This record gives sequence, C-alpha cells and structure tokens, in this order.
Amino acid sequence: MRRSASLLTLGVLLIAEGSGADAPPAAPAPPSTPDVAGASGTAGSDTLVLDAPAPTGSAFFPEAPPEAPPPLPRKKGLVLETRLGALAFLGKFGDLAPTGPGIQAQLGYEFFKWLMVYGYGEVAFTGTSGSALELNTIYFPVYGFGGGLRVTVHATDRVAIFLQANAGAMSAIVPRDDLTFLGFHNAESLGFAVGGRLGVEWYQIDRHLALSLGVGVRDALNFAIETGGDLPLMLDAGAAIRYTF
Repeated sequence: MRRSASLLTLGVLLIAEGSGADAPPAAPAPPSTPDVAGASGTAGSDTLVLDAPAPTGSAFFPEAPPEAPPPLPRKKGLVLETRLGALAFLGKFGDLAPTGPGIQAQLGYEFFKWLMVYGYGEVAFTGTSGSALELNTIYFPVYGFGGGLRVTVHATDRVAIFLQANAGAMSAIVPRDDLTFLGFHNAESLGFAVGGRLGVEWYQIDRHLALSLGVGVRDALNFAIETGGDLPLMLDAGAAIRYTF
C-alpha cells in the first residue's frame, strides 16, 4: 500500500515536469522609446532620425536690416563757395578784351535756409588782343570784391534755385596809362559795379557739400569808354562747389 502511494506520487511529479517543459518561453518586453513628435527609427539602431526638413536657401542667414536714409543736407550756417568760370565783356571794352577765365570765392552766412548774406572776391584774366591800335598785346588781370544777398527756393530737399544781388568794385591791373591810350582810363582804378546771378544748386549725399551752376550779369561803370555812349556790361558763368559748416 505504501509502495503504491509512492509510485502514484512519482507519476504526478513526472507529469507536472513534462507539461512545464513543453510551454514556450515568455517573450521579453520591448524597450521603451522616447515620445518625440515627428521622430522615426530603425529596429536595432541607436540613431534617431528627425523628420523635420533641413533649412535651405536664405534660412541659413539672418535677414539684413533696411538701410537708413542719408541725412538731409545742411541749409543754414557758415558757407564757403568757390566758383570757376569765365568773364565776358559786352560793351566797348569787349571789342578790346576777349573773354577770359575767372575764379571767385564767396563767404557768407545763411540765417535761414532761404536767405544768405555774403562777401566775395574775384579775379579774371584777359588782354588787349582785340585792339587794332595796340601793336603789342598786353595781358592783365581784372579783380573785384563786394557783398550781397542770396535768396534760395528749394524745389526738393536736394535741388534748389537761387537768385543773388551784389554790389562792389572792380578794376584792371595794368601799367599806368596802358588803357588810357585806348580810351579806358577809368578802368585802371577801382569803380562801382552792381549786378546779380541766377543759378541752380544740387546738394550731395555728404550733407555739407553742394554743387551749383550759375550765370551773372553786372554793370561796371568804370569800364565804359570815355568817348561816346557805352553800356559796360559784363557776363560771367561758371560752376561752383560750396561747403556749409
């Protein structure tokens, strides 16, 4: 009886062991992956590839800021202007002396952007090559100085039209009595001259600088011929550069 019980117990143990050996092993749990939006990966790979598009074109570089506009030109203050041009004589003196080169310097102060008070000095060069009576042509300078007012009308911030009136004195520098023989004795000494100038100005990117073109006319009384009627007009034209401090 005892033997039968032992055999029964051994048989139960063998059956239980056999049923455990036939069961398949449990599958290991998959490794956890980070919850990254737009991420994709490959099994067995340690590299994580993002699906976000790579930057292209100008996205690599920051957008350039807009350029600041250039500063407005100065239109008030101390003004220095230098003009290079030519001086022509329209009266009887023009029959004697041809048109010659000239230079003028002008220093003024603009109290307003439309009004300037100035003083000037000038010199031009001519000769007696137009005279049939003069055997030997002489060349001489004509100088002058004076002052005046300038009125400026601005069409835009960089373009303006100006009109100026001036009064002063003029004379020719020649050896004594060289012009007396030709009938222009008074031209050898200083005489009154009055006139005006019309021109246009172009203000540059440099707020201190401006360029201008102008033409002027004046009446120089001492350049009139002493015999007969005469209108001693002079015409000057030239280009100028100005600097406003």
